[in-house]
Amino acid sequence: MKLEKRDFDAIIVGSGPNGLAAAIYLQQNGLSVLILEAKSEIGGGLRSAELTLPGFTHDICSAIHPLAAGSPFFQQLPLADHGLEYIYPEIAAAHPFDNGTAAVLKQSITETAKLLGSDEQAYLKLMQPIVDDWPLIAADALGPLHYPKHPLAMAGFGLSALTSATHLSKRFKTEEVKGLLAGMAAHSMQPLSKMTTSAAALVLMANGHLKGWPIPKGGSNRIANALASYFISIGGKIETNIYIKSLEQLPSAHAVLFDVSPKQILQIAGHKFSSLYKWQLGRYRYGMGVFKVDWALDGPIPFMAEECKKAGTIHIGNTIDEITLAEQQTWDGQHPEKPFVLLAQQSVFDPSRAPEGKHTAWAYCHVPNGSKLDMTSAIENQIERFAPGFKDLILAKHTMSPAQMEEYNPNYIGGDINGGVIDIGQLFTRPALRWSPYKTSAKGIYICSASTPPGGGVHGMCGYNAAQKVLQDIFAA
Repeated sequence: MKLEKRDFDAIIVGSGPNGLAAAIYLQQNGLSVLILEAKSEIGGGLRSAELTLPGFTHDICSAIHPLAAGSPFFQQLPLADHGLEYIYPEIAAAHPFDNGTAAVLKQSITETAKLLGSDEQAYLKLMQPIVDDWPLIAADALGPLHYPKHPLAMAGFGLSALTSATHLSKRFKTEEVKGLLAGMAAHSMQPLSKMTTSAAALVLMANGHLKGWPIPKGGSNRIANALASYFISIGGKIETNIYIKSLEQLPSAHAVLFDVSPKQILQIAGHKFSSLYKWQLGRYRYGMGVFKVDWALDGPIPFMAEECKKAGTIHIGNTIDEITLAEQQTWDGQHPEKPFVLLAQQSVFDPSRAPEGKHTAWAYCHVPNGSKLDMTSAIENQIERFAPGFKDLILAKHTMSPAQMEEYNPNYIGGDINGGVIDIGQLFTRPALRWSPYKTSAKGIYICSASTPPGGGVHGMCGYNAAQKVLQDIFAA
């Protein structure tokens, strides 16, 4: 069937990593594609700016990118030819403890395991099969619910991934490994007693062993810029400063893909949807928010544990019990005195981020959705706990509350950077229970944001999966 002429074959609303991925895949398949971005710069969570002092470059949202480096789709793109250069810290992530030691995730799985003492074999038994199988199952694991290409490998991963982190931790004896696992699992932004929290830990650790946890040289915006540059080089078009509030604003197209949250797509296109679909989107659940701080520093962070000085990412939360308590309290609407803190120190490995001899630091903690409490002191106290003298190095700081996060990026409802809760009830049915989660009830309208499988993270797979559905539905490819 020949399609009637439209201004574009497809329009993408929003230029985060998923919007860019969807646009690239459709353009690669011979379609004419337009990206519309509300802000003056493309990128969504992939932006960088001098938030504190001149010469100090800070990542506004995402900072360290194991999933971008390991993305089954992004790996196929010639992003290095378009200015993207990754820097790989010697240690991907470190997890300090009160006694001055730290557990670490290194790219070598054998080196990581050897440092775990009596848990060496238990770690290898858990992680080696996942690392070996990940290249086979990554696209399926980072996609909608469907029959996988490698069912046995996928089943092996799922048996561990669908469990709670507290349950999975019982495989280990030492507090070091349990703490390391808890820090990884806390990226799920849920209580660690909930099912599927192990998935976040296993995916992050497997990608660490396969691809490392790299830092984009010059800032996270370099990923977005490289994606956009490639998209334009193959004929794509991008327009910025266009905030879409109504379908009537759009040029004509056969398909429109929204890299936005369910709340936003309801406002823009809700009148086109069935009553059931609108009801489902209205019931969509958003999770914990984040409170973020960026610092300009007079020197590197003086961590007690030497390993932390060599790591791009630091998970600050001490033991599994302490992290479990903090995440549960946050989930219950409280503000922990000792929150779990995710910290990145990009300038230690990328001197372009700060003036000579100076440094930057980036950190956030989880807070109840929509929280209005300033968590700066709580975050700084946690860092000081493991790096005495940190506060003395602060030259300037910049904070972002959940409301400011949402104002910056309307996809972050209440400060939720994961695009909605990723629990067992919304893992595969995000944003609604449908044969395809990317297809709305209205013909030609799709959703491709982190509110679709596989959820948050800079991997582009939500957009890639949605674009595949568009090709299948409309362009019979």
